[in-house]
Amino acid sequence: MNIWKSQSTPLKMRILKSSIFPVATYGCETWTLTKKDVEKIDAFEMKCYRKILRIPWTARRPNQSILQELGMKESQLLKNTKQLKLKYFGHVVRHNNLEKLCLEGAVEARRGRGRPRRRWTQDISDWLGFSVREASILAQDRDGFRSAVWEATSYKDPP
Repeated sequence: MNIWKSQSTPLKMRILKSSIFPVATYGCETWTLTKKDVEKIDAFEMKCYRKILRIPWTARRPNQSILQELGMKESQLLKNTKQLKLKYFGHVVRHNNLEKLCLEGAVEARRGRGRPRRRWTQDISDWLGFSVREASILAQDRDGFRSAVWEATSYKDPP
């Protein structure tokens, strides 16, 4: 029996969340997310949901209606990626190891021409709403940092 051709949407969602999304986001803790990357992640997630519901790409349905049909308020893949990256940041700054040294280190050299590339730490400061140094201090308190991560990645109703 082909699972993807069956009518069982809950079973397909469980397989998607347990097998496909973890493979797609493997190593996401180390990604530097640009706008283009965020759009690709969202597009991939919606493509998977449309496949599960058997909605062709030519059908002009908004993403919000597909999420409602699945009983979801928001897309989960980007939220999960943010949570994993923020948790990894907290783990790194709490320990004295090579990763922390690389994260806090600075290279003495002239900056190259052109626009500076987006840095891994810019995602952290953008999502949490304060500087990386403040986030490092907050990460020393696990419970406080967990609540900050939850607040940064939780669903907020649009005004």
